Amino acid sequence: MRSYQGKGIGKGIAEGVVWVYTSKAAQVTRLSIGDAEAEVQRFQGAMELAGKQLQALYEQAREKVGEEEALIFEVHQMMLEDAKFIDSIECMIREEQVNAEYAVETTGVYFSNVFASMEDAYIRERAADMRDVTNRVIGILHGEEHSLGEDVWRREKGVIVVAEDLLPSQTIQLDRSKICGFVIQKGTETCHTAILAKTMGIPAVVGADFTIEEMADMNGKAGAVDGESGKFYVEPEREVLNKLQNRMEVVRREADFYEQFRGKETVTFDGRRIELCANVGSLADLEHALEQTAEGIGLFRSEFLYLEGDDFPTEEEQFAIYSQAVERMGDKPVIIRTLDIGADKQSPYMELAEEKNPTMGCRGIRVCLKRPEIFKTQLRALFRAAVTGNLRVMYPMITSMDELGQIKAIVREVKAELAAEGVMFREPSQGVMIETPAAALISDELAKEVDFFSIGTNDLTQYTLACDRENSALDGFYDAHHPAVLKLIAMTVENAHKAGIPVGICGELAGDESLLQEWIQLGVDELSVAPGSILRLRGLIRKS
Repeated sequence: MRSYQGKGIGKGIAEGVVWVYTSKAAQVTRLSIGDAEAEVQRFQGAMELAGKQLQALYEQAREKVGEEEALIFEVHQMMLEDAKFIDSIECMIREEQVNAEYAVETTGVYFSNVFASMEDAYIRERAADMRDVTNRVIGILHGEEHSLGEDVWRREKGVIVVAEDLLPSQTIQLDRSKICGFVIQKGTETCHTAILAKTMGIPAVVGADFTIEEMADMNGKAGAVDGESGKFYVEPEREVLNKLQNRMEVVRREADFYEQFRGKETVTFDGRRIELCANVGSLADLEHALEQTAEGIGLFRSEFLYLEGDDFPTEEEQFAIYSQAVERMGDKPVIIRTLDIGADKQSPYMELAEEKNPTMGCRGIRVCLKRPEIFKTQLRALFRAAVTGNLRVMYPMITSMDELGQIKAIVREVKAELAAEGVMFREPSQGVMIETPAAALISDELAKEVDFFSIGTNDLTQYTLACDRENSALDGFYDAHHPAVLKLIAMTVENAHKAGIPVGICGELAGDESLLQEWIQLGVDELSVAPGSILRLRGLIRKS
């Protein structure tokens, strides 16, 4: 057994199989080689190791999910041992004097295409299996001796994703339904992966103290994540598992207690109403929010529509997503944040310029104002979707009244264009995120020009304290409870109420139980948190 320490996210405990994420895909290039026989032997060694991996996966799957489900790995072994497949690769290495990786990929593509062209549906499906086998062998040839390919995602329900780091553009492509925990070597409590774990209601560990070499050796092994203590175990001993399971039972009983608040109003003991909403990044997250009886969506992160594809989402694609979200929530509010790209959220097709300090660079509303064609497409989709229900629009990273003026000018253009085209639309309520000290300090002026505020405490903290929240080396300096941060929040709430507009908090501090009384006393109108936190927070508010 090996154990590692980091910062725990969430109170839950997860057991599963470790899947090590590597962002560097194996690139295969054709190389000329001098010793063909040595290259053939290298290929044969990789094939032998691949066979052992598949046998281990077969035995593991048979034990966990049954003989029938495990048969896929027998199919992979048969493909791996196919004489034509092997002969073709060895002949190419000897006759063309090429490297094994190139020979395996070329042969694999050929066989995969043959399968894909067959009339029989079952045989056509084997094309994907052929690609899996090929990728496994290439991975081993590249030194990834524990590569599991995609098998773990197809066969396991409890996957613990382990990585050096995970960007939003990477996590969006993972199958969330299979993930039971995250363990990240880098990162902080407010990094994207931590926020995603909270949204999904699963435990995570960030800033884990393992090396890259140790991480590579974890792939495919049993693991356990303790979100409360920040411990991550690889091949945990039975005694450790028993202790974790006992603690998990306590967590379950606590969750059962808070079930009584499902569907109840979020109201304090003295009768003050607080709107308890959810932060989401997709329609799947929205369903989780509904299950937890969220009273609305306080933050819909629209940037994930831009991160999951390889091109800009069209107006129609966006309209379909926004409309579904609004319709699904009925009369409950859905606050959709306009594109908040940049910093840790990057997408290659956007071709954003490389910056020495992207956290302080062109991100959020700055990208939209510099690229109005992107902004206008999103606004058109949002204004059209507003017809379907209670949609509200929120602009991120505001620092000046001038930015707000530019936004309003673009909004006027969009409205005029839609009207001229005879397209049905409605201008929704529009608000701004207070997530920079500049916005907080001019919140009295901003409040006169918008319909609501939402305080993004994650960015507000990092900009107030000059601490990059993605930099784990600054953990000792990043203090979300710093008096300066709390004073800016109090100022914002006061200025919002003076202007007669509501103010919410959608950052991580919204769910901070130690500050709950502070928010109630300040008169915060809305708290937006991870869906999994709603019932517990509602119970605490009702007792306040």
